[in-house]
Amino acid sequence: MSNEETLSVLLLGSGAREHAMAEAISRSSLLGQLMVAPGNAGTAAWNVELDASSNLKIVDFCVHHGIDLVIVGPEAPLVDGVADDLALVGINCFGPSAGAAKLEGSKAFAREFAARHNIPGPVVRTFREVEPALAWLDEFNKPVVVKADGLAAGKGVIVPESRVDTERAIFAFLAEHSMGEAGEVILLEQRLVGEEVSLFGISDGVTLVPLISAQDHKRVGEGNTGLNTGGMGAFAPVPRVTPELEAELTEIFLRRAIDGMAAEGQPYVGVLYAGIMLTDDGPRLVEYNCRFGDPEAQAIVSLMESDLLEVLHAATTHSLADVPIKLKPGTAAAITIAAEGYPTDPRMGIPVPVVDEPDGVRVFHAATRMDGDQLVSTGGRVLSVVGTGADLAQALDRAYSVVDKITGDGLFARSDIGWRHAPRPAKKKSAYAEAGVSFDAGLAAHNRLAQAVKTTHDHRVIAGHGSFGGVFDVSALTRLKSPLLVASTDGVGTKTLLTREMGRWEDCGADIVNHCINDVLVQGARPLFFLDSLGSAVLEPEIVGRIVDGMAAACREAECVLLGGETAEMPDMFNAGSVDVIGTMVGYVDRPKLLPTDAIAPGHKLVGLASSGLHTNGYSLARKVFSGMDLTEPLPGGTGESIGDALLAVHRSYLKPLSAALEAGLVDGMAHITGGGFVDNIPRVLPPGCGAVIDTSTWRRPVLFNYLISRSGMTDDEAHRVLNCGVGMVVVVAPDQVDELQASIPEPTWVIGEVTLGRSVSLK
Repeated sequence: MSNEETLSVLLLGSGAREHAMAEAISRSSLLGQLMVAPGNAGTAAWNVELDASSNLKIVDFCVHHGIDLVIVGPEAPLVDGVADDLALVGINCFGPSAGAAKLEGSKAFAREFAARHNIPGPVVRTFREVEPALAWLDEFNKPVVVKADGLAAGKGVIVPESRVDTERAIFAFLAEHSMGEAGEVILLEQRLVGEEVSLFGISDGVTLVPLISAQDHKRVGEGNTGLNTGGMGAFAPVPRVTPELEAELTEIFLRRAIDGMAAEGQPYVGVLYAGIMLTDDGPRLVEYNCRFGDPEAQAIVSLMESDLLEVLHAATTHSLADVPIKLKPGTAAAITIAAEGYPTDPRMGIPVPVVDEPDGVRVFHAATRMDGDQLVSTGGRVLSVVGTGADLAQALDRAYSVVDKITGDGLFARSDIGWRHAPRPAKKKSAYAEAGVSFDAGLAAHNRLAQAVKTTHDHRVIAGHGSFGGVFDVSALTRLKSPLLVASTDGVGTKTLLTREMGRWEDCGADIVNHCINDVLVQGARPLFFLDSLGSAVLEPEIVGRIVDGMAAACREAECVLLGGETAEMPDMFNAGSVDVIGTMVGYVDRPKLLPTDAIAPGHKLVGLASSGLHTNGYSLARKVFSGMDLTEPLPGGTGESIGDALLAVHRSYLKPLSAALEAGLVDGMAHITGGGFVDNIPRVLPPGCGAVIDTSTWRRPVLFNYLISRSGMTDDEAHRVLNCGVGMVVVVAPDQVDELQASIPEPTWVIGEVTLGRSVSLK
């Protein structure tokens, strides 16, 4: 274009990425007029009223306002074909066609495209149904990442820490439709291990100009813990990406993609962003994005010395080869400031401080608006603070000097952006921090728990996680003749010490829920809701989150609600590394069905159901017996199961196997065999004057118990007073109903004894 011509530009988007781009574009000598839709408080000078979700309205606006160039920030309009619709009326668009934008719009398409064009990636399979996904997971037997196929605002990727996490993600996408249409198809991808980098390039359909490498930080919590987000911070360039490595990555992941799109009849115009994992086996494609990343864009734009508008316009006019792109030396780091509750349920309307920007720092707005004279938040990611400097350390220091003035009072940021290459010096501790208590950890734990807890909630929950007290609607119980509430509180105990050693935190969460279910079940009650209490010396949000994930999974299985709970960081109360897991289950029963019944008398039979292992008792003994042994080794005398797997088998719930028997009125009493074994637990359900005799030869004691008994030197009598010895629940049943009871239970059971006259339990 000639020197006299200027461009009328419409920029679509409302985040910090668009604020950064708008400021850069506003400085261009080519600019005649700039409009931003919908924008935010930072772009207020350029904002226009326009429904940016409607292609028809965008095209109509551009025609009536003489727009020459549309620049698209977010991915959704591109996937919806806004570039194609604008092309029909002769308006240039910086951004790919809908066909080319499928590289981001469909992860399944991107993987198939990469395979066609020899772009290396992980092992991957796509699924529409839960069962085939679980079957392949069993066959693959390696850690995976679970991805929604469609667009999910950066939140459709789950990086599970365990098999429980993986199954929960699959179930959430395919059965609960947590991501709507975006998650109707999911990908299970081999989990890549290494350092992840992003590489950006601009293309006009033929010419490709590489920009720079960057590194994003997706997880919400310190140390890359917690849920994935749209991005908590980024920096550019990445020190590890040398010019030689950048050239190699550009050829493999950008050039092959641009050439492949052209060969398939979809010339790619716009910015292409490749997420790449640098693994020990070579670089692998994580994903493609068809736009500037956010917060990467804020860092990249801050380093551009070239006229940004000239570069973007050249891409849309197929003249990119004629426009040199130059970047400033040094590094830029962008730190996201987010609202409390992000990414699951961010608070709105939080007052946002307005601070001075020193040299080398710029604050870009995202989810902001003016409420009178007060700047307030309108979403999850509120601001992006960018620092530039000679190197990463200086850029981070400058950015955090401003971040630290803004965060607090409902706003938070990760303090470890750039941790791989320039760890940030620890801040001066507050009085609480000096005592070992971390408010940041508490907030991160709260954010980590919220999603898991809410997966168990239904219409009965009035107030739950995050409230001062849980509120549960029990009006449905009015259908019962005489409804009773039954409650039980217990703890996991020293099993948590082995849990830490083996990293099996989800199992620990399921343990406490199932234990408490069994404790109300023995009174004939069905579970309503569960409350937890977690205490530790140092609050580790990821561990707390994984424990609660296990609780949530167990609650969903039992069709009850995880209403909420408490986390406490008390360094003076707990030994380093220890975690105390306590829970309370509240259930309900109609008074006529309350157990034990008055019918129990001498001659009643005792029927045993198998335990899944030690349950939550006997771990002080087990830790002593197995001290110094490799818990990954096979259990001596077993069938190949490891010692650790045998010891940490989840405490099972007897709710489902006994439901039919309880409904049929076949059960007169039940004893949950926990601490105290048979000798102390069975008498709890017997009437005065009654005892019991147990024939220990009627069931086969599992190998784990035999090993514990032989190694510890206990007698059989002692063992049955301390351990469940393979029988976790004992049902008291009338002698003429034994066969019917056993037929109603969908698993093997044993008649292990009977009720007798007396006061105690004897063994034979």
